[in-house]
This record gives sequence, C-alpha cells and structure tokens, in this order.
Amino acid sequence: MIGVSGIDRGLRIVDAIVAVVLAPACAACDELLDSPTRGPVCARCWRSILPLTPPICDRCGDPLPSWRVVSVPRQQCARCRRSTRAVDRARAIGAYDGALRAVIHALKYDGRRSLAKPIAALMRQRGADLLAGAACAVPVPLHGSRRRRRGFNQADDLARHLGLPLVRALVRTRATKTQTELPAAQRHRNVRDGFAATPAAAALAGGCVVLVDDVSTTGATLEACARALKAAGVAEVRALTAARVVGRMSS
Repeated sequence: MIGVSGIDRGLRIVDAIVAVVLAPACAACDELLDSPTRGPVCARCWRSILPLTPPICDRCGDPLPSWRVVSVPRQQCARCRRSTRAVDRARAIGAYDGALRAVIHALKYDGRRSLAKPIAALMRQRGADLLAGAACAVPVPLHGSRRRRRGFNQADDLARHLGLPLVRALVRTRATKTQTELPAAQRHRNVRDGFAATPAAAALAGGCVVLVDDVSTTGATLEACARALKAAGVAEVRALTAARVVGRMSS
C-alpha cells in the first residue's frame, strides 16, 4: 500500500515532468506552473484573492468607507436603507479585479470548468453565513441559445459545489444583451421581466434560497431573479457570487 508521503513524492515527480515537457502557464498570471497537477492556477494567485473586509453593508455586501456611515441597528449602507430590494442579503468572495477576475474569466470564457470547484470552496468559506439555513442553491440561468454557444452555465457549475441541494428554479424568458455590453443605467431595464420561476420553485415556497452567479456588477440580474422567485412564493432570497464590482455603482 502506498503511503501519503509516497503519493506526494509521486505527484512532485509528475509535476516536474509536466512542467518541463508541457510548460503549462497559470490561467491567472501566465507564469509557469510549479505544480500543474494541482490545477491551472498557481498557489500565489489563489493566496492573492483577498476578502472584502468589514465594514460592509449587511444587505448588499458592498464595502463601506467607515463604520461611521453604517446604520448600527441594521448595518446597512445609505443606498440600501433608501431602497427596497428583492435580494435580502448578498456576499462575494472578493472584488472583481486582479487574480479573482482572471480566474473567473478562465472559467467562463476559456472553458476551464475544473476551476468551479476551488472557486466554490472560497464561496463556501466567505459566504458561510448566507449558506447557513438555506434550503438550496439556485443558479442564475443562461438563455438556451447562449448556453448552447458556451457549452455550459458557469453559475450552475459553481452552485453544484456549494454543499446545498441544487434546484434549477429559474429560466430566462428571453434572450437579453450581455450585461457587460451595457452602461450601468441600462442594465436593470435589460433584464426586467427576463426571468420566470420553473415548476421546481413551487417546492421552495415559504423558504430561503441562495442565488448563485459568477459576478455581481450592478446587481440588476440578481434583483430580476429574486423578484421572480419571490413572486413564486420564496420568502427569502440571498445572493452569493464569486466576485462583485465594488464602488458607487455596485450592489
């Protein structure tokens, strides 16, 4: 029987051979991988993905400039106190920049689907309070035409590794323009009424679900999905994304 140390030695030998023969590069920083058997992203890049540190708004998850601007009883930013939102709480691994942005792009656009599992592990770690007590994870759906072109839905891949039952409770009712192609002011209009609950949502009535997506930019897509779920009877909708764009226009 091969012990753990023997397995480790074997992996190091394989890593050395692969590194010399294939010279694979990190999907995030493009430097040569020292341990290619451990995935397409180097350990240094994973370590560089920092969490969004307090104070953050308990509602939208956006960083706050100071504890002084926080409504202490609710720990919410001024924007969330002024507006009514369908998403009850939102969190992300970190800001949509640097290594995290590069890793998400590798998953989403380069088809590096093996990255969904380690990204989801960070989502579980940094969004543990959102996952606690939730009935299931609901991935934000792609329209059928876009899914066929891409070959997979990155939100679906992330959701299946979060440790909750996966329920495809939403469907896109129409093909919309890619949100990244639109200015912030048009994104809510672009996805308005763009989602509907599936028959699977009926079993979630009165419960709490976690919406899952790769990136929250303005929050327009998450809000449209949450409205559809609440119209189907879901009591609480939380949103957990791999990253979020932080700043005045985010949430």
